[in-house]
Amino acid sequence: MPISLHTPLDMHLHLRDGDMLKTVAPLSARTFSGALIMPNLVPPIESKEDVIRYKNRILETIGNEQFTPYMTLFFKPTYSRSFLEEVRDEITAVKLYPAGITTNSEGGLSGFDIDELRPTLEAMSDLEIPLCIHGETGGFVMDREAEFVPIYEKLAKHFPNLMIIMEHITTKESVEALDRFENLYATITLHHLMITLDDVAGGMLRPHLFCKPIAKRPEDREALLKVALKAHPKVMFGSDSAPHPREAKESPGCAAGVFTAPIALQALAELFKKNGASAENLQKFISQNAQKIYNLKPIQKEVVLTEEHFIVPKSYGGVVPFLSETTLDYSIHTVI
Repeated sequence: MPISLHTPLDMHLHLRDGDMLKTVAPLSARTFSGALIMPNLVPPIESKEDVIRYKNRILETIGNEQFTPYMTLFFKPTYSRSFLEEVRDEITAVKLYPAGITTNSEGGLSGFDIDELRPTLEAMSDLEIPLCIHGETGGFVMDREAEFVPIYEKLAKHFPNLMIIMEHITTKESVEALDRFENLYATITLHHLMITLDDVAGGMLRPHLFCKPIAKRPEDREALLKVALKAHPKVMFGSDSAPHPREAKESPGCAAGVFTAPIALQALAELFKKNGASAENLQKFISQNAQKIYNLKPIQKEVVLTEEHFIVPKSYGGVVPFLSETTLDYSIHTVI
């Protein structure tokens, strides 16, 4: 039975820049109505001019595809109210990275002193600019996200009018925090709904499954599945699709990131069906929840998936996708 998905949205997407942008941006633009674009380029997106130039490069790359890049700024605690007022109409959110915690985050935040952060976060609250956070500490890799939950809670308490998005959550502790604070929301990736650390390193090391935050335990995956499959109103799909050239993944210094953008809708349709979740809940997870949370009015697009086998390509322009060379139950039939 065909599934029609309306205005799919990816609320956490890495498009990179240069040649990689040209490779991956059209793949998202074909099937998604829009995506929240991450700002951790080199150098990062930190000014209004940076935002506009990057958005224009994206639009030029995707050509005639109907797709909205929802832009973000790389968080700095020195952003003034006047600066945020000036850039407000060009951005959808501001993205905070702890320093050095993931790809191109060396210029991120080195501490979470409330007094230091207050001027910027209060201005964001007043201007209704959401704060997206990659929530990990510098602790033991399996504990980093759980250790960050108290920081989420501290921020939620001190800035109750600030919308805080816990990005690409991977733990049951993050899931539990959702219902404790009215202003906490979350994105969940496809790969964290499907894999655990055992898939990454339990047998032969699988570098194309290595990402940050790293995949966790089975009980964490079950907690994520529970809220995603029932389309909890505070969670939404964010692929965290993070492309790297094959040589950067299959190397001693394996780059962190899983590339899922071109196969996400097909794999999500299969995942929801196999777990007995409705197409209505899938629609909420991949679009309606994000529209409500971010108050978006995306470009109208309908993606029709049919139950026809789809063999995931070995690579897309030298980038190896998640589930490479495996067969999925759903194919994209038409995009209207």
